[in-house]
Amino acid sequence: MKRLALFLVLVLLSLSAFSFVNEDYESPVVNVVNATADSVVKIDVERKVKVSTDPFMDEFFRRFFGERPSPFGGERSQESLGSGFLFDEEGHVLTNEHVVQNADKIKVTLLDGTVYDAEYIGGDSEMDIAILKINGVENNELPHLQFSDSKNLQIGQTAIAIGNPLGFKHTVTTGVVSALERQIPKPDGSGYYRNLIQTDAAINPGNSGGPLLNIHGEVIGINTAIVNPMEGTNLGFAIPINDVKIFIDDLIKFGELKKPQLGVRIMNIDENTKNALGLESTDGALVVEVEPGSPADKAGIKPQDIILEFNGEKVKNIDQLSSMIRRQEIGQYANVKIDRNGEQMNINVELKAAPEKEEETMNQDQEDVVVKDSQKSALLGFSVSNLNTQLRKQYEIPEEVKGVLITEVDQNSYAYRMGLRKGAVLMSINRNQIDGIQKFEEITSSLSSGNSVALYVYVPGQGSLMLSYPLQ
Repeated sequence: MKRLALFLVLVLLSLSAFSFVNEDYESPVVNVVNATADSVVKIDVERKVKVSTDPFMDEFFRRFFGERPSPFGGERSQESLGSGFLFDEEGHVLTNEHVVQNADKIKVTLLDGTVYDAEYIGGDSEMDIAILKINGVENNELPHLQFSDSKNLQIGQTAIAIGNPLGFKHTVTTGVVSALERQIPKPDGSGYYRNLIQTDAAINPGNSGGPLLNIHGEVIGINTAIVNPMEGTNLGFAIPINDVKIFIDDLIKFGELKKPQLGVRIMNIDENTKNALGLESTDGALVVEVEPGSPADKAGIKPQDIILEFNGEKVKNIDQLSSMIRRQEIGQYANVKIDRNGEQMNINVELKAAPEKEEETMNQDQEDVVVKDSQKSALLGFSVSNLNTQLRKQYEIPEEVKGVLITEVDQNSYAYRMGLRKGAVLMSINRNQIDGIQKFEEITSSLSSGNSVALYVYVPGQGSLMLSYPLQ
């Protein structure tokens, strides 16, 4: 019995020891939450949406809801929720534009349950950021979060998300920064989110607009998007805070972003373009058009230049370059490294505010035009003619556009499949300028099947672009 009693005592002592492992330890996440949670808010939005009703449903509505909707449709209130966070002493709240877009009423709820009306100050749908102002508070009355420097983010560092997923108020999830510079399509199909932080901290609908924090309690990003749960889990995305904070003053002052621009239209470089131009890789952004009077035009950037670096950072594609430009301030100078026909050079460009422009698509077939001189290239898949005053007038081709008019395109050709149509102007082949049929014949005679070709063309009413495809 004594031995049994001694054994039981030893077992109890060992269990007691295990129960006090890390007795004085407290996760630093607890400290972060205690210091920051009262700056995170729940955002309730009410907006009017148009609805149309089926006349056959009138009786259903009358019997169960006591009213008969108009057969011509009408409006109804739609409620949604999201997250946000206070970032200054004046009661300004950062969130996503898609959370508050077209809102008729906005209410903000603090951690202690206090509810305030909020005013929409401004936002931008492309960046998906918006600023609200809480009404009825004095300066210094509310807590607010501090921003980190998101350029110093490292994969693997702690990430903490606070928000209101699925309506569960002030929920905390933790994880790490899983990846950087991610690009994903927007759910509404309006474009792409670019340069995102990827995290495995659980983010769900309702987290949008809330802060992603580091272990010091500083904001490193705004939680914005998730992957379809049916396709993947533990994949959340946040806008880096550095991409946001440079625009805060504009949003508060003007209600919209004053975006910087180079004033160029650019395109990605595919394998065919790389091969046709003799490039080492598909990295970079190909300039297809320079807007007259733009910063790029004044600095000396020309069509068919390839932008290799922006402020010393290598350019992989047009999405990355667009993100780089967007992160700059208006009036700031940027150093742009370009390749011009194999020669590399650096150009300093002063960035200016970008005008709003709508994207355009390539022209459809023009009406038939009678031409006397025409030269066909079976290898390229189209015929061309010299430009004259009559043709310029008919196709509205500016005098400064030099080249040959495309008069016919073989519908079975690669050129046709790439969207080339008659009425466009061929300005260069593989960066060799075309000033007439004679030059066209000279250059096409050196082309051979099995290689790729890069055509620089002007489309009336739309501008310039580069088309690349293999020769057969």
